[in-house]
Amino acid sequence: MDLDPIVEYYNHFNENKRLLSRHGQVEFLTALTFIKKLSGMSENLEFTENSENLGNLEYSKNSVNSEFSDNSQLQTVKEGKMTDRGDAGTDECRQKENKGANRAKSRIKAADIGAGTGRYSYALAREGFEVTAVELVEHNLDVLRSQKNRLPITSYQGNALDLHMLEDNSFDVTLLFGPMYHLFSDEEKVRALKEALRITKPGGLVFTAYVMNEYSVIIYGFREKNIKACMEKKMLDESFHTVTSPRDLYSYVRLEDIDRINGLALESGENFERERIFSADGPANYIRKELRAMDEEEFELFMRYHLATCERPELLGAGAHTVDVLRKK
Repeated sequence: MDLDPIVEYYNHFNENKRLLSRHGQVEFLTALTFIKKLSGMSENLEFTENSENLGNLEYSKNSVNSEFSDNSQLQTVKEGKMTDRGDAGTDECRQKENKGANRAKSRIKAADIGAGTGRYSYALAREGFEVTAVELVEHNLDVLRSQKNRLPITSYQGNALDLHMLEDNSFDVTLLFGPMYHLFSDEEKVRALKEALRITKPGGLVFTAYVMNEYSVIIYGFREKNIKACMEKKMLDESFHTVTSPRDLYSYVRLEDIDRINGLALESGENFERERIFSADGPANYIRKELRAMDEEEFELFMRYHLATCERPELLGAGAHTVDVLRKK
């Protein structure tokens, strides 16, 4: 793994600006909704954005009504209870929710691996999680540690491939938001996933985010008119799957790639099952201009639409980011 391109990129990339954009809000609010709900916390978000202080990232309670609107096959969240698609598996799902609720009685321990400038770390800490953040890039870690009104978050500079500073079976929730974007071989991706699973308690959850192939091809290839150059340079294969290397910074995947990584981890002896898989941003990155032009009521409606559809199989691989939620057995 060549760290220099990643460090150089994030030393100049304005991560805060992206996170505070409307499309960034969609990604953040969606992921946090699932983190809170599946870990046994209330799913209702009351966040308001504050560009002055990333430790105070809350959004107005009207912006997200996270009853994932029912549409026959969609899961429904009502009165703190979650039912799975259809009738099949509802008892099992409720049992898992009850386990999550029991864990919520004690302080939930969360590891934020690839924490960036601390957006999720501080949001979860404000919700009462006991948070440990690990970040590779020193610049990002400095921003995380220097925020005003900083909450008590344990932080380390470290690499997702080697979390030796964190003990086995220590965390109820582990976030792997970012590292998979920059790992190019199956071997490295499996290694990062295994490290995340190692530090997670049995019964705990690992949230793993990936950046998706089709968004890249549609936006960079076709909309930005780079498609012919990409084909000539063999940056895409005949199926239009990206062919990347560390010099490209990002590794793009399809759903079958995620399944392959999970399969390899299972073959190596790991024991887990998929709890959920969802699109963190859905169509948001395709309609950035339109999102910026929305008033608050329109944006609330968009969030309700997105939360109602972000698990639909026909939409999962189309957004910019997909989050795979695994439960360690």
